[in-house]
Amino acid sequence: MKQMEVTIMGQSYLLGCPEGGEAALQKAVARVDKEMCAIRDAGRIKARERIAVLAALNLAYSLTEVGASPAAGDAAEAGAGDSGTSAGQLPAPDLETLMKRLDEALVQDGQLL
Repeated sequence: MKQMEVTIMGQSYLLGCPEGGEAALQKAVARVDKEMCAIRDAGRIKARERIAVLAALNLAYSLTEVGASPAAGDAAEAGAGDSGTSAGQLPAPDLETLMKRLDEALVQDGQLL
């Protein structure tokens, strides 16, 4: 397994990558970085961990709603950050709804300790 150094939201990470998977990993890193930076730049959330969870929820929601096929992922990426909708595209998830879900999940997690 090959190792690649990538940067997400200004921080470097060393990730394992199967041979031949470099381009796919770079594409995934770019999507995660774009999503996390957009959340950070909105200015409401400062904690890197919360930004990462919201970005993960946004990306998972996009995959769930649009479909997990590579072509659907490309369509979702093309519409990322676009508040409007077009044919075959769903609206971006409501940030307030995702933040509420995150807060509920974190409260439940705190109760486990």
